[in-house]
Amino acid sequence: HGGYVYILASAPNGILYVGVASDLVRRIYEHRNGLVAGFTKKYSVKRLVYFEHHETGREQREHNIKHWSRTWKVRLILANNPEWNDLYDSIVQQ
Repeated sequence: HGGYVYILASAPNGILYVGVASDLVRRIYEHRNGLVAGFTKKYSVKRLVYFEHHETGREQREHNIKHWSRTWKVRLILANNPEWNDLYDSIVQQ
């Protein structure tokens, strides 16, 4: 089972948000549709630009990524998604 650590962006090189979820599709749907009160809704951070699956330890990985500098987070995104594409459609179809 496990879960996911994910990064949302408001736009390419925009505002970033790091989160964790056991059901990635449901959680990103909630962000995209403004069902999650708080930071992502306030700043319209809806584009799924990075995610990784973890069987265990996802909260620790989330904590680590959240404390990385913006430059490190951007490098992680660029290494896996250089066009900053919204990956939501690719996870819905899985």
